[in-house]
Amino acid sequence: MSRQVFRLVSDDARRNACQAILNAPDNFQCEIRPRTRSLDQNNLMWSILTDLSKQVDWHVNGVLTKLTPEDWKDVLSASLDQETRMSQGLQGGLVLLGKRTSRMTVKEMTDLIDLAYSFGAERKVRWSPTSLGMGL
Repeated sequence: MSRQVFRLVSDDARRNACQAILNAPDNFQCEIRPRTRSLDQNNLMWSILTDLSKQVDWHVNGVLTKLTPEDWKDVLSASLDQETRMSQGLQGGLVLLGKRTSRMTVKEMTDLIDLAYSFGAERKVRWSPTSLGMGL
């Protein structure tokens, strides 16, 4: 038996999931968890991060600079957790640890996108059409 994923969106889907559990071989496992972010959300997030990287200067080591989209993802995702996760770097500096967006739930990703929009609005970012959800 291969891996099966059921989106619990109807009674039929729930019955099919129950049947799959009853038919599963010993030593298989079942996991019920919130759905992770969608590909559309992921595409929207990267468009937003790209707009921020092109338009917003940010302090890094005391110097105003442009961050990469990946850096913005780290800054914003860490902000969802009130920036509580920091680590010592290998050379003695500090590293702010963000969250893996691929593991975020739909709600967490929505919160991250909302945070990015709010942050960008405060800095007068001009959103590209894809950052506004057009053409995704």
